[in-house]
Amino acid sequence: MTGVFAALADPTRRAILTRLKGGDATVAELAAPFSMSQPAVSKHLKVLEQAGLISRSQRATARLSHLEAEPLRSAVGWLMDYRAYWTESFDRLDDLLEDL
Repeated sequence: MTGVFAALADPTRRAILTRLKGGDATVAELAAPFSMSQPAVSKHLKVLEQAGLISRSQRATARLSHLEAEPLRSAVGWLMDYRAYWTESFDRLDDLLEDL
């Protein structure tokens, strides 16, 4: 899970994952909206692949990236444990504000 959060820490990688929700894409397609080179995007893709968030395959001469969302399930589960904490904290704050 550490690798997932490290990969998600970068806004470019989050944008790439958002793009891949729409389907598989080549490096050129993923690089198009960014002001960076394809090799720079490839480095981001490598981090995402190492975190298990994408897989890569070859189709003819194109190398496609594919979203692998399963690792996000673990991250969401971990974060949801803190939802109860924050809800309780906000409820206590509401109670305090009412008392004041």
